[in-house]
Amino acid sequence: MTELSLEIGRQIGVLLSRAGRVEYVLVGDSRGIVIPVLSQVRGGGGRLKGLRCVHTHLAGEGLSEDDLLDLACLRLDLMAVLKIQPDGLPERLYAAHLLPDPRAEKPVALLEPVVPSQQPPTFLELVEALEAEFTRLRPVLEVDRNQDRAILVSVSSQPRGRAQESMDELIELVRSDEVEVVDTVIQRRERIQPRTILGKGKLAEIMLKALRLQANLLIFDQELNPSQVRSITDHGDLRVIDRTQLILDIFARRALSREGKLQVEMAQLKYMLPRLVTRDDALSRLTGGIGGRGPGETKLEVDRRRIDDRLHNLAKQLKAVARERHQRRSRRRKRELPVVSLVGYTNTGKSTLLNMLTRSAVTAENKLFATLDPTSRRLRFPEDIEVIVTDTVGFIRNLPDELMQAFKSTLEELHEADVLVHVIDLGNPRFAEQVVVVEDMLRDLDLDRIPQLRLLNKADLVDPEVVRHQAAQLGGVPICALDPSTFGPFLEQARHLVLKRWGKRGEM
Repeated sequence: MTELSLEIGRQIGVLLSRAGRVEYVLVGDSRGIVIPVLSQVRGGGGRLKGLRCVHTHLAGEGLSEDDLLDLACLRLDLMAVLKIQPDGLPERLYAAHLLPDPRAEKPVALLEPVVPSQQPPTFLELVEALEAEFTRLRPVLEVDRNQDRAILVSVSSQPRGRAQESMDELIELVRSDEVEVVDTVIQRRERIQPRTILGKGKLAEIMLKALRLQANLLIFDQELNPSQVRSITDHGDLRVIDRTQLILDIFARRALSREGKLQVEMAQLKYMLPRLVTRDDALSRLTGGIGGRGPGETKLEVDRRRIDDRLHNLAKQLKAVARERHQRRSRRRKRELPVVSLVGYTNTGKSTLLNMLTRSAVTAENKLFATLDPTSRRLRFPEDIEVIVTDTVGFIRNLPDELMQAFKSTLEELHEADVLVHVIDLGNPRFAEQVVVVEDMLRDLDLDRIPQLRLLNKADLVDPEVVRHQAAQLGGVPICALDPSTFGPFLEQARHLVLKRWGKRGEM
């Protein structure tokens, strides 16, 4: 290996199994080698990969930072370097392995350099002892193999408090997607690392945590571009998604209506399209023959064309559904029924309020985005005034553009409203920020011109003095969505706004 490496001027490496069999031969350049994706190799259950990497270094350097990063991220048994002497013979073998103890000052241990021909025959004993120690120190966990286990990561330049608030919301989103959170990591950086978003040391630390906690998923609070996802996955075998992809997955789980499913599929395809990348040689093969364009198309081009075709088909179907909804709205207008729309941040109690007002059974859970599909029910106000109450998808900060575009037709329902009832979760410590997010989105959708009534929900969970202060400051009406006896002032104000708005419509 060392003679060949010196002759061609490139680093050469091998990945060896524990039985001593050569599984991969790697040829890099003068500065390094690239280890391929090892997804087919064992590594689950907190175990090491069962492979050790031995490669050459041409300039006489020892184990590099990249070598140690690959050791941690790929969970190799051992990372070893052969230094090459001027005559092409190996000088020493320098090796390192992971440390199971999370309290260790460094995550790796460097072994004493040895002459390659004089290595002690204790490698298998060392690796078996390491895996046994990893198992012993790992917390006692009841692991459901069918449930994802995630480490949540936030890399932010914001103050620590704001970063923690965003992380708390990410935890709630993950809970809504039925993923188990095993750890959270917040890293504050003045400048975000453009390639891996994290520093190399922090990335290695997270990969070791994943090994110790049996995690199989990394979820980032920030939106990742395609190159960042590729760089992180190239350094390890964990699946990586960002906040946008998480929200899309939640929407895909919760959409029940035909329109909702079409909208979510369109949003997912729009998100996926720029992220199609070549992961291995199979995607670069040409498909030619009859019907091929020119000499042929790459697999990547075929996938993109199929997605474009599907998006075009989805757009046609959504237009048809939008026409049907427009006809329903027209029929409703002919009956001259006012419309009251419930809006607000996700999980503020809109669906619960709709159920209590109209004696309905719409799905209502203490989860973000528990309901997505718009729902309309009739409500009779006092003095025999009948209205339509609609509940739409909740808002959230940094809502993906793909979802905003896909759900535009659904949100158009709000333009038909005579009154918007903004439901605010007074029991949430961050309700003031949520109010700003909703108000900004309503302004962006040109809905701020519609009369709005603010409801301070969950007032029973807050000190009465705080409720009075917030009601005066926000101009809102305190209620408890689970207690209809608190609805009196709200219904009276809503009735007054409806009559005022409806009277103006009659004059027009």
